[in-house]
Amino acid sequence: MNLEKVIFSFFIVFALTLNFGFFVGEIDNPSHHNVFELFAVIVVNLIATFLKFGDRTHTGATLLATSLVADLQLIAAAIVWGYVEHVSPTGMTGEVMTSIVSLSGGALLANMISVILLVVDTIRQRH
Repeated sequence: MNLEKVIFSFFIVFALTLNFGFFVGEIDNPSHHNVFELFAVIVVNLIATFLKFGDRTHTGATLLATSLVADLQLIAAAIVWGYVEHVSPTGMTGEVMTSIVSLSGGALLANMISVILLVVDTIRQRH
């Protein structure tokens, strides 16, 4: 068993599962979406992105692209959340939470594509 591949796969799947955990719930209800979970999703996604650098295959390039998409959407969600909580006079509303969760949903889709590519690549490997 290759420890490097285990760690690589772990972070890709972990990013997906954390993102799913943040995404689930009523889309406009802030009490269903924890800011610390969003932070954890961003950190794990950034680690997964870092691990994807250096793979020179076409699959590696696609994995990196999906990870960058997820990172951008999650960072955008965090910026919106931070702006609403610390700058905006209106504070968190259901409409704003819907935008934040929608951004995380786009990242969730990108993470799903990463996991599908990982599984397909694993199946294609010959022992």
